[in-house]
Amino acid sequence: MTVYFTKDHEWVRVEGANGTVGITDYAQSQLGDVVFVELPAVGKSVAQGDEAAVVESVKAASEVYAPVSGTVTAVNDALEAEPALVNSAAETDGWFLTLALANPAELEGLMDAAAYQAYVATLG
Repeated sequence: MTVYFTKDHEWVRVEGANGTVGITDYAQSQLGDVVFVELPAVGKSVAQGDEAAVVESVKAASEVYAPVSGTVTAVNDALEAEPALVNSAAETDGWFLTLALANPAELEGLMDAAAYQAYVATLG
C-alpha cells in the first residue's frame, strides 16, 4: 500500500489495481466544518484532474479532483449520514471513493508524503 498526494490536496491510497481517494488533513482544516458531501455514481469514469466529488463546508463548496484516471468502484456512503468524518478522519475513515486505476503510470506525477509535507510547508 502506497499513498500519493496532489497539489490540490487530494490523496490516493493504492492497493493493487485500486486507489482510494480522499482529501488531506490540510485541506479539511482549510475548509472548516464539512456539512455535505456529493459522491459520484459507482461505475462513473473519471480522468485525472476531473471533478470526482464535491465537499461543502460552512465556508465554501469545493471540488475533489481525481488524482488518477479510473472507474469508480465504491463510494463512502457513511459520508452522507456523517459528513464530519471528513474533518475528524480526513486521511482514514473520511475517504470519498475507490477507483479501478485506468493508468497506473499517472501515479509517477504525484507526490509522496514527504514531498507533500514539504509542499504544504511552503503555503504558509
